[in-house]
Amino acid sequence: MSNSIKIAVKLFAAYQEAYNEPELILEFPENTPVSQVREYLIKKHPELEKWRDVTRFGINLNFVEPDTLLNDGDEVVLIPPVSGG
Repeated sequence: MSNSIKIAVKLFAAYQEAYNEPELILEFPENTPVSQVREYLIKKHPELEKWRDVTRFGINLNFVEPDTLLNDGDEVVLIPPVSGG
């Protein structure tokens, strides 16, 4: 039996523009890698597809690799490149 975890996802730049919110609370199965958060967000807002390969991941204020597993209560950030101007 698989349990689920809840995470807070902080949205920045293009992700925040697409969702019109600074933060989402999402639920995923246990043993979900952080890259699945990106896939979930892109599925809901396909215009984010162009950021897929350049988005970096953070969990609890640390940069992490895409295959890092999430834990209940984690705070996740997806960081697309930010353009100056």
